[in-house]
Amino acid sequence: MMFEHLMKGLARKGHQVDVISTFPLKKPYPNYRDMIVLPTHREFMNNLTFNDMNDMIVSASTAVATFGGTEVCQHLADSRIQDLVKNPPKDPPYDVVLMEVFGANCFAAIAYLLKLPLVGVSSSVLYPWHHDLIGNPENLAFAPNNILPFPQRMSFWQRTYNLVHTIYHKLNFNYHTSTQTEIIRKYLSEDLPDIRTIEKYVSLILSNSYISLNGIKDMTPGLIEVGGLHVQEEGVELPASLEKWMNESTNGFVYFTFGSMVKIESFPLKFQEIFFKSLGKITPVRVLIKIVNPNELSVELPKNIHTSSWIPQVKVLKHPNIKAFITHGGLMGTQEALHYGVPLIGLDLYTLTEEKMDNVLNTILRDPTYRETARKFSKKFLDRPLSAIDTAVYWIEYIVRHGGDALRSPSTELTWWQVQLLDVYLFFVAVTLLLIYLLIAAVRYIFSLINVEQNVSHKKKIS
Repeated sequence: MMFEHLMKGLARKGHQVDVISTFPLKKPYPNYRDMIVLPTHREFMNNLTFNDMNDMIVSASTAVATFGGTEVCQHLADSRIQDLVKNPPKDPPYDVVLMEVFGANCFAAIAYLLKLPLVGVSSSVLYPWHHDLIGNPENLAFAPNNILPFPQRMSFWQRTYNLVHTIYHKLNFNYHTSTQTEIIRKYLSEDLPDIRTIEKYVSLILSNSYISLNGIKDMTPGLIEVGGLHVQEEGVELPASLEKWMNESTNGFVYFTFGSMVKIESFPLKFQEIFFKSLGKITPVRVLIKIVNPNELSVELPKNIHTSSWIPQVKVLKHPNIKAFITHGGLMGTQEALHYGVPLIGLDLYTLTEEKMDNVLNTILRDPTYRETARKFSKKFLDRPLSAIDTAVYWIEYIVRHGGDALRSPSTELTWWQVQLLDVYLFFVAVTLLLIYLLIAAVRYIFSLINVEQNVSHKKKIS
């Protein structure tokens, strides 16, 4: 969703955009061409189970590096991609390459071989292994990595865990993606550098984050925050039956989904019972819930619940009758809710009980404070000098005008210990130890001279 809207934004500005993806447009769009449509190795949309979700949570870096990384890199075996690298268009030639920044950094090799500036686009807050690509400073004292649920004001033990956790996931990601070196050399060119060198060819990263949501962080100019760029209604169609249902929900409705991939019907019976017993109690308030196949549910749905296998979310969140959004906490949905000022209910399955869900629903439906707070946050989230899409387009064009090195941090040319000034600190320690040693030696020498003088004087007295 984010990438499609970014490509359309560039196309509206008059740029010709050639796209390689697994998501071709359903309708033609001016200046937008699905040049190569790749097959999917695995269908994720509406196809992740409860167990799949748990497996991903166990180790995010492993999941991203494997099925979001090296598996995706196998697409470089496609002859159409290889032909593009060998024979790129020349009239007119390409000005810039845009690449998803997630786990498949191997695609940076395309820009490297074409000698074009490379702009990375991340649909999430940067993961720990992304910062080094552009030399972005990580102050782990107050900026927890995006896999951890810590606040910015961390305790000593949280800061310690943040450091160890970040280092582990960086090393783990690098370990699992090291085979991407073999892949790019096999399919693109034997003369290519290793993947760790290739991935640092990125000139700029557009990140789906923003200060009002993700907090204050140290950032290089090569990291541009465009959080909420995907929140657009262009091309989003609302079925007439769903619009009628929402309009008729005069007592309001609650929207419930676990995102575009996870199937709620795959959840264990105990969770389904909690969900639907609790939601049935808020009648006459209605509930709209994304369920792919209601026949797979283990419980009977209450009468106030309306289901759909796919829901045009931005249209739903914009509707005046919506009261709250029950969410798994996905970034896209969270940003959409904040954009439209809708109160959020986040679910923690490990501590969830029917009583807790009852209390939360009753509180958020009856207390206007939550709606007022969400609307205040919406104003803050949208208060920017340029819209997210205009910001993204500007900085892409900036790189085209001024070259790939225009925003590149000098720290990308340094080793990690040089960036952390460990060599300088070691020098200071060595100099300090040397001075201490010389001071001690000088003191000993002076004392030895004094002792010699005293011995001579003592001998003279005896004689």
